[in-house]
Amino acid sequence: MKKFNRRQVFKGAAGTAALFAAARLQLPGGAFAQAAGPEVKGTKLGYIALTDASPLIIAKEKGMFAKYGLPDMVIDKQASWGATRDNIELGEAGGGITGAHILTPMPYLISSGKVTKGNVPVPMYILARLNLNGQGISVSSAYAGMNVTKDATSFGAALKKAKAGGKEIKAAMTFPGGTHDLWIRYWMAAAGIDPDKDISTIVVPPPQMVANMKVNAMEAFCVCEPWNLQLIHQKIGFTALMTGELWNDHPEKSLGLRSDWVDKNPKAAKAILMATMEAQQWCDKLENKEEMCKIVGGRDWFKVPVPDILDRAKGIIDYGDGGRKVTADVNNPLMMKFWRGNASYPYQSHDLWFLTEDMRWGYLPTDFDAKGLIKKVNREDMWREAAKSLGTSDAEIPKSVSRGKETFFDGKVFDPADPMAYLKSQAITRV
Repeated sequence: MKKFNRRQVFKGAAGTAALFAAARLQLPGGAFAQAAGPEVKGTKLGYIALTDASPLIIAKEKGMFAKYGLPDMVIDKQASWGATRDNIELGEAGGGITGAHILTPMPYLISSGKVTKGNVPVPMYILARLNLNGQGISVSSAYAGMNVTKDATSFGAALKKAKAGGKEIKAAMTFPGGTHDLWIRYWMAAAGIDPDKDISTIVVPPPQMVANMKVNAMEAFCVCEPWNLQLIHQKIGFTALMTGELWNDHPEKSLGLRSDWVDKNPKAAKAILMATMEAQQWCDKLENKEEMCKIVGGRDWFKVPVPDILDRAKGIIDYGDGGRKVTADVNNPLMMKFWRGNASYPYQSHDLWFLTEDMRWGYLPTDFDAKGLIKKVNREDMWREAAKSLGTSDAEIPKSVSRGKETFFDGKVFDPADPMAYLKSQAITRV
């Protein structure tokens, strides 16, 4: 029998430890505990050509889905948010999609049947928030020099004059009751502009915003990048404000999946979540911004010039009005965040604000059981589990499902403990 001395034993042990350490680098967090792996090798998720879809695209391009046992993931471009909803209704088995990069209110509107065919509910889960901030409200060059900023007062006066002259005034958003709709409504209403009476609010898919502004189809629109900056580069309009000026570090898109698929494939759902969270961390690093923009701007994804995406992704904001500019700064409060500041965690209090605003504008009745539906749709528990498997530090995992009271640019305060008080404080409302 071969004898081992003390040095050989320790050398062998060290080699074994090194082998296991190397293996862990190639396997997802917690892979040893869940050796069976995901139930499926992948599924199909939708995305719209917007910068906040970057985590899903990067997770695919950088092999993060494959790393977590999902080599067959498909990230499929959608023509509009309406098409996204339709394809989620179909589900992957029906030729549609399992979930998507999605406007945060949409999983609730779909789950409650408010926007589905025949008002039939299609239950969904929100597994993560994809980003904070990063949307813009753009205005036609016809209003240049009128000091149209986060204060829309001068814009309202100009609209009133144009309307008196017989012009039909329109503002575009991307989906009724969605985030862009709520941002542009809040901005106008704070200045005394009724978005349903003083102006026509229309739906335009994000990639079609610039083309429609070019033919004078609307006076303003709200959307994510790259379309606000592309508008400026084409000298068609300017950015009145970034939405972070309305509400600092506001939630935006979410990772939403059909709940029946998640319930059937919990390991695969967790793997999707972990890959997405890892991609969010990658996207949030300033040194990765240029590569991120080159990837998402490419022919396989957005098909737009990288300069239309890059500046604002790096925190450089030229409003295009000949004056206001913000230089690159990783601490720019208006910059899109994917991970920093708990950007990925889906606070339930934020979902409550979106549903309260949908009540404000008549998309939901005021007796709607918002908190009850949030408990069913918002799966922050899955996020916490995935975060721990990723080795996320305790400091990066929120202690509460609420971020507390939120203060808006006009001084209004949303207290998750009393959403009706916030609703009653609004001067312009459909309630």
